[in-house]
Amino acid sequence: MKTISKMFRAGLGLVLMGACLTAMAAAQCGTPTAKLHKQAWRVGDPTALLTQAADTIEPIVGMWHVTFTAEGNSEGPPDGAPIDNAIVVWHGDGTEIMNSARPPQDGDFCMGVWKKVGPNRYNLNHFAWGGNDTTNAPTGIGNPAGPTRIIEQVTLSADGNSFSGTFWLRATDTAGKPTATIIGTIAGTRITMETTVQDLL
Repeated sequence: MKTISKMFRAGLGLVLMGACLTAMAAAQCGTPTAKLHKQAWRVGDPTALLTQAADTIEPIVGMWHVTFTAEGNSEGPPDGAPIDNAIVVWHGDGTEIMNSARPPQDGDFCMGVWKKVGPNRYNLNHFAWGGNDTTNAPTGIGNPAGPTRIIEQVTLSADGNSFSGTFWLRATDTAGKPTATIIGTIAGTRITMETTVQDLL
């Protein structure tokens, strides 16, 4: 019995010593010039490679209060007419989502994709995917309406807290036939931890 106990203790000692030596060897593999980077999994990448996420975040990323105002429509809304008032999030992966001030039954959530096109300049291709047409609908819920496409070209301010630019909007019916086109200006103000409801009204 004593022989078995001695053998067990000796084996356990060897295992612990091996673990310590392995940890020491691993610690010495680094060099003084080695740099550590924040990394994240790139979702959807079939090779599941690690990418450096911290170095790729654009300053446009974040939450914004955005207004759309008609301008330059010879047959549409007059200059200065409000077209939309929305909360928008630009994501670091190049996608965007907007909660429009439109009634929910009209389709108040829509999404897009964006691309940087120059210093502090971005283009957005955005789609409102259907909803209901409220014309001639006393209850406020009318016939199904088709998608709307919005193209935005915006420039971010030097301090990164606002942007301005232009938009082009084309509404279609459910078959994709254009029903209305509106152009105008767009303005965004960054939403922060200090933003209040009154700031958005």
